[in-house]
Amino acid sequence: MLCASQLLIASHVSSLHAQVPSRTQIVILGTGTPIPDPDRTGPAIAIVVDSTVYLFDAGTGVVRRAAAAAKLGITALRASKLGMLFLTHLHSDHTMGLNDVLFTPWIQSRAQPLELYGPPGTARLANGIVDAYSEDLGERLAASGGPIPGAFRANVHEISEGVVYTDDRVSIRAFDVPHAGWKHAFGYRIQTPDRLIVISGDARANPAIARECNGCDVLIHEVYSDAGFATIPPVRQKYHANAHTSATQLGDIATQAKPKLLVLYHQLYFTASDSTLVAEVKSGFSGRVVSAVDLQIF
Repeated sequence: MLCASQLLIASHVSSLHAQVPSRTQIVILGTGTPIPDPDRTGPAIAIVVDSTVYLFDAGTGVVRRAAAAAKLGITALRASKLGMLFLTHLHSDHTMGLNDVLFTPWIQSRAQPLELYGPPGTARLANGIVDAYSEDLGERLAASGGPIPGAFRANVHEISEGVVYTDDRVSIRAFDVPHAGWKHAFGYRIQTPDRLIVISGDARANPAIARECNGCDVLIHEVYSDAGFATIPPVRQKYHANAHTSATQLGDIATQAKPKLLVLYHQLYFTASDSTLVAEVKSGFSGRVVSAVDLQIF
């Protein structure tokens, strides 16, 4: 039996299913931020193409959200299928689920190491997690019928701007974005057989988004509310203005980028509402805008 919240999600997923293209599905696994919100897990996006999963970021709860999506019909997102992950940057809210993506799919029969793409520092992060869980790994590997040795590890690919991955379904390009004091933060441009998708990652307003989207099918972009921003202390205003994109700035970016659909995630409301956030974006952008919730499908 599904609980009330799961039934609501199931109804939401069902209502959107007819809009999903035949080959590409975008599942917003998590829309959260460092602010703990019980309705929003950490930032994570799954692009599913012909039952192959490409994960982008690994916020808190990512594997549980993937399992929820699998239970609701996106069977490619069952845990054992989670074998490829692309990180936008190494902020904790985008990476605290990495240990879950490394180990839980392995315990659930993933046979190969995780293919992990991310900025410089990703190898140190992954290796540190494996080292920290050495006692757990030793016990599981010694157990009768335990998971496959070696498949708990990550094959780490530390990347720079450019095409970082291709196969017969997708071409994935990383591009530099400015985000607070990070030396390396990326957005991603994903070309599938039937859709062009751009993910901003965490980024302040910058021209790369319009360049990479340029009429893309779906632009998935972080955002903060202008009205909410006005209510926070000036010292935090300074940080967020250097790290993130305001709703009105995003409206201007989207007007230049011309996406067929603009999806808001990693929403920093600062007490504002979704309707206010969307209205602020639409004050400068006349196209279709959706403020995403966890497990929404596009």
